[in-house]
Amino acid sequence: MKSVTEQGAELSNEERNLLSVAYKNVIGSRRSSWRVVSSIELTEAESKVFYLKMKGDYYHYLAEVATGDDKKGTVDQSQQAYQEAFEISKKEMQPTHPIRLGLALNFSVFYYEILNSPEKACSLAKSAFDEAIAELDTLSEGSYKDSTVIMQLLRDNLTLWTSDTQGGEAEAGEGGEN
Repeated sequence: MKSVTEQGAELSNEERNLLSVAYKNVIGSRRSSWRVVSSIELTEAESKVFYLKMKGDYYHYLAEVATGDDKKGTVDQSQQAYQEAFEISKKEMQPTHPIRLGLALNFSVFYYEILNSPEKACSLAKSAFDEAIAELDTLSEGSYKDSTVIMQLLRDNLTLWTSDTQGGEAEAGEGGEN
């Protein structure tokens, strides 16, 4: 194929069609291989974020009942797991992906309830919500409902938390968690 194109000679209609089919066959298998590799990489990132989120969640739950040095250790473990998952999700996943949104929801609740950092909680939740809204048209039918439900929970928490920080009477922790 390469020598045919480098000769510079005019090709007949049949020769052009044969060259096109040959090129398409060579490139087609490479494109297919690339799609498989990309799919595996995405699945690995998804799985890693899912499991790190789960680890963060369980340490978060332990931190709710732990005391003293145990509490500090579980809080640190939770924050590390959430942070690692968050960094991977920002690099590898769409802002509308339900796992990424669920991570943002739970990580923001962790900041609010465990670390007593409403500013950081609101910032994280608002950023996740705004990024997802901007990419709403990329949602697949399969994840549309999950993503929009989590986005609503993020918005509910933001509403609750901003009313709390403005002297509202709402009780902390009423917002959703995934």
